[in-house]
Amino acid sequence: MKALYKKLIPKLYGALLNVYVYVSPKNAAQKAFTIFTKVRKGRVSPHQKEYLDPVKHERIHLLGHTIQTYNWPGKKETVLLIHGWESNTWRWHKLLEKLTKADYNVIAFDAPGHGYSSGEYLYVPLYAEVLEHMIQTYKPVHLIGHSVGGMTILFNEYENPNDIIEKIVTIASPSEFHEIIGHFKELLGLSDRMLKALEEYVKNRFGFTIREFSSSKFVLTNTKKGLLFHDRWDKITPYHASEKVHAVWKESTFISTEGLGHSMHQEEVNKKIIAFLQG
Repeated sequence: MKALYKKLIPKLYGALLNVYVYVSPKNAAQKAFTIFTKVRKGRVSPHQKEYLDPVKHERIHLLGHTIQTYNWPGKKETVLLIHGWESNTWRWHKLLEKLTKADYNVIAFDAPGHGYSSGEYLYVPLYAEVLEHMIQTYKPVHLIGHSVGGMTILFNEYENPNDIIEKIVTIASPSEFHEIIGHFKELLGLSDRMLKALEEYVKNRFGFTIREFSSSKFVLTNTKKGLLFHDRWDKITPYHASEKVHAVWKESTFISTEGLGHSMHQEEVNKKIIAFLQG
């Protein structure tokens, strides 16, 4: 019954929006975007708290949010970690074992609406503004992003190229925003009229269409060295996303896996990340 309820609720929202769009396309689109960007999980759980609290760093007030940062001091270059959707900094704990052992200075932060940071909503342009502030503040040489965190890195590098950054790692990251919106349309059962209103809202608010927002387009001018991971059987983000990005990112290496899932916390992944940073 609970599973059925979870499936029906999105369809109910979609049905209401499909009617509302006839009354007020702009307001219906704004409501749809609010549903799309609402963060529903990813706060710090009790077992994560024990790990994260001792390494809390600055709390930065930015864009109406309070952003929690973390630091694992080291003598080598600074590495900045950018987590994915409905997650938090704890997701890096296995990789952090290797980064700290290798004596990297590691900075991480919780995205708006995630972990210890304030807020209820997250979308890539907002995430990128926070990321850019972190880059300017902590001067990282290497960036590592999981899922939407990887997409955010590539978008921000496109918008704000930075000579300090040398290497970028993306793990199971999406590429095409129109595919993400297509999944959202299917999940809620949105009509074509409602989707058109949402597309117009995105264009007016952010200055790009949903098809223009594409990691495979962002990297066309990217001269950084990149390492991309994606599992062939990833059930969250499509495998072809990283294939498309790698195909046009001249300085990238693509590592394809099978059976490691979306999170990719495994030892073999973390070892290859360290080898890439040290190479």
